[in-house]
Amino acid sequence: MAQHAHHTHDHAEPTGARLATAARSTLEAKGEQWTEMRGDIFAVLAAEEKPASAYDIADKVSQKRGKRVAPNSVYRILDLFVTNNLAQRVESANAYIANAHPGCLHDCIFLVCKVCHEATHIDDDTLTRQVRGVAAHEGFSADRPVIEVLGTCAKCA
Repeated sequence: MAQHAHHTHDHAEPTGARLATAARSTLEAKGEQWTEMRGDIFAVLAAEEKPASAYDIADKVSQKRGKRVAPNSVYRILDLFVTNNLAQRVESANAYIANAHPGCLHDCIFLVCKVCHEATHIDDDTLTRQVRGVAAHEGFSADRPVIEVLGTCAKCA
C-alpha cells in the first residue's frame, strides 16, 4: 500500500454532516445501529480539535441533552467506534479522535504534541508493515500496531 498522510482535521477531509453520514453508513454496513446517543457522541468527538477523553465527551453530551450521560456509556460507544474504525484511540493520552476516513483500513501513527496536546494522524503502511513483519517473525500476531511519537509540534516549537 502507498504511504498516506491524514491529519485529524484537515480541511480536505469530510467534516460535519458529511463525516457523520460516512460514519453512520460504515457502522450500519457492519450490522450495527446508529442511535441518537451514538450520533451525539460522534458529533462531539468529530468537533474536537484535539484528542478527547470519554469524560470530556460525556460532559459535552450531557450539556447538549440536558441530563447526565455516564462516562461508562461513552466508553462503550467509543470502543464500538474504535472496533468499527470510526474513531482511533490515542493511547498515551487515553483519549480519542474521530477517524476522518471511516472504513479506511490503515494502521495509524500519531504525532502527539506534549505542549498543545494535538495529535496528527499519519497513515504509513510501509512502517507498520515492517512492525507487523517483526511481530510475525517473533511468532506474534499483531491486531493493531499502535505507534505514537511524543514531542513538540511545529506550532509549539
